[in-house]
Amino acid sequence: MTKLRLKSFKVHLATALIGAVLVTTPVMAFDASAAKQASVTLKDFRFKSGETLAELKMNYRTLGTPHYDAKGQVDNAVMILHGTGGSGAQFLVPQFADELYGPGQPLDISRYFIILPDNIGHGASSKPSDGLRMAFPKYDYDDMVEAQRQMLKSALKIDHLRLIFGTSMGCMHIFVWAEAHPDFAEALMPMACQPVEIAGRNRMWRVAAMDAIRADPAWQGGNYTTQPIQGLRTAAALSVMAGSAPEYLQAQFPMRAQAEVNIRERIEKDIASRDANDFIYQFDASRTYNPWPGLEKITAPTVWINSGDDFINPPELGIPEKALPRLSSVTYRLIPSSPDTRGHGTHTWAKFWKDDLTALLQKTQK
Repeated sequence: MTKLRLKSFKVHLATALIGAVLVTTPVMAFDASAAKQASVTLKDFRFKSGETLAELKMNYRTLGTPHYDAKGQVDNAVMILHGTGGSGAQFLVPQFADELYGPGQPLDISRYFIILPDNIGHGASSKPSDGLRMAFPKYDYDDMVEAQRQMLKSALKIDHLRLIFGTSMGCMHIFVWAEAHPDFAEALMPMACQPVEIAGRNRMWRVAAMDAIRADPAWQGGNYTTQPIQGLRTAAALSVMAGSAPEYLQAQFPMRAQAEVNIRERIEKDIASRDANDFIYQFDASRTYNPWPGLEKITAPTVWINSGDDFINPPELGIPEKALPRLSSVTYRLIPSSPDTRGHGTHTWAKFWKDDLTALLQKTQK
C-alpha cells in the first residue's frame, strides 16, 4: 500500500466513524428565507469565443453580513458554486444548510458572508431560454468564472475571498479560478471533479445526452414551440443515472418494482426541470475545460474531495494519484462508498465532509 493510499485509508476510517455520529446528532433546521436574492447586469460582456452580450445578468443569493477589515475590504466572503444544471438555491437544502450555516457550524452566517451565484446559463441568470435560444453566446467555464469575478467586483465590491467552495461543475470552476487568479481566495474546497480534460466516458455520456435532444425532430434546431420531450427523456435518464449511487440505491430499492417506480419518477421530475437549449449549453460548457497543464499554478491551501461511488469521477482512473505530486498546496480525500453515500451527489450532503471544511478554515485562519 502506497503512502498516499495508507493516509487515505486512515482518513476514510476516521470519517466513517465521525459520519456515523453525525447522522444521529440533531441539527437545527436552517431558515432558507434568510437568503437575500439580487442580481447585477454586466455590460458588454465579452465571451472567449469573441461573442458579446450587451447585458449579462448574474443572479445571486447572499447569507450573513460582510465584515470589513482596517483597509475597508470585505474579509469574510465565501463563494459557493453549483453544478451543471443547478443554481445557488441548491445550497439552501437541509442536507447542506442545516449542517453548515447555523451557530457554531463551519459556515456560521454570523461570521461569514455567503455568496451563492446562479452561473451563466443557469437559474435566474442570463441563459438561452430567455429568448436568444441557440444564438446565445457559446459560453464555457472560463467565461463563467470571469462573470463570477465581475459580479463580485461590481455588485459586492469584493476582490478577495475567504473561501471558494464548489461542487461538480463548481468544483471544476475552482480549478479554473486557482490557475487564473491564484491569490484571489485564501482557501479552496473543490468537490466531485477531476483536474483533467472532460474526455473518455465522462465526455461520451454528456455528448450522448446532448445528441439525444438534437436528434428529436421536435427540437427544430432549437426553435421548438414545446419542449422536445423524447430527446429530453433520454438526456434526463442519462443524467439521473450518472448521478446515481449503487450501494445507496440497492439498499433503498432492493425490490424490482420499487426500483422501477423510483427511476421513472426521478426521470419525470428531471424532465420537468429542464429546458432543452439550456441543457445543451450547460453540458457543452465543459468542452474547453483542461487545467492539467497548469496545475503547478495552484498555490492556495486546498482540500479536494471525491467519492468512491461517483460514476462521473470514478476513482479507478487514478487521476488524483497522478495530479497530487504537482499540487503542493492540495490535500486530497476519497470518501468511501457506502449504503448512505449518494454517488456524485455526496458533495451536497455535508455530514460526510464538514469536518474537512472546518479543518481547512482553521488552517487558513489569519
